[in-house]
Amino acid sequence: MILRAVPDRSLDEILSGVSRSFYLSLAVLPRAIRSQLSVAYLVARAADTIADTRVVREARRLELLDGLRATLADERKIVPLVAEVRREVGGASADLAPHEGGASPAERVLLERLGDCLRTLAEFEPGDRGRTRQVLGTLISGMERDLQRFPEGGPLRALETLAELDEHCYMAAGCVGEYWTLMTASHVSAVRRLQRPDFVARGVRLGKALQMVNVIRDAAADLAQGRCYAPRELLERHGLEPADLIDPERRRRARPLVDELQALALAHVDAAFPYVLAIPRTEARLRLAALWPLWIGLGTLARLRAADDPLDPKAPVKIERPDVYRIMAESTMAVGSDRLLTILHERRRRQAG
Repeated sequence: MILRAVPDRSLDEILSGVSRSFYLSLAVLPRAIRSQLSVAYLVARAADTIADTRVVREARRLELLDGLRATLADERKIVPLVAEVRREVGGASADLAPHEGGASPAERVLLERLGDCLRTLAEFEPGDRGRTRQVLGTLISGMERDLQRFPEGGPLRALETLAELDEHCYMAAGCVGEYWTLMTASHVSAVRRLQRPDFVARGVRLGKALQMVNVIRDAAADLAQGRCYAPRELLERHGLEPADLIDPERRRRARPLVDELQALALAHVDAAFPYVLAIPRTEARLRLAALWPLWIGLGTLARLRAADDPLDPKAPVKIERPDVYRIMAESTMAVGSDRLLTILHERRRRQAG
């Protein structure tokens, strides 16, 4: 079997199927980094599909994730690993809906093309390859940690401390902000200064902000699977147990807890926005690529703040497509003006809390 690099035109077809909001940012990136970040995202998304599928026992999923990590350093392992993933994850889940633990049709397409993505990654120039291997290794380690921390079919478990929550946010998305920053600074001369430690740290905060939004938005679904990312340290502060977040009556007392989680998310947002402004106005595409997920996150937080019961599994909160289009239109209009961009950002920030 011959594995070929993924041509740029094929990336859009795969990305648009497995990504919603993140695809918007990838689509406007400069060509110098777009292919690298897109391939990295697709490999990470394939790893996430492996970690999340329930048609394969947990121990085997951990083996497959470890095998995926091994392919990053040894191209010879791509063919056998991809064959196993296709058979055990893609093929085994073909008759199951995503909510039943199977891979979606778009995810199965991705798994079919995983070998192409890994081959493309192996052909990156050495600096890009090293940075991409590092971020994917961190992401895979985070997925493995979650599988081990929250065994399927076990009792409801919570993280213990806020430090664990912060680590989770770094391993799930903060490391991506770091990778994005270093890749951009390495390839776009106008933003070379983003490789300064203070800007890299703000890139990490941007990623953590997005993951904190996910933690709050997806809390009901995670709780149904036995995962509570609200740490006991925080639960005890509000006189709550993890089980209280599931009970329709008792979870009404969880509003202050949700508010505190939102405050953590907003603190990351506040640290991340100067990162957007640090991107020169002449690099409008890069500005928009960083700004869109941040504003989509703020829109989600605003909806969560307005929700009567943000932990209600029957009423999941999400930002609607017209809101996304509005974000894209407003930001595109304002992207060349620091002052106007700041005014619009502060308005969205106030709506979110």
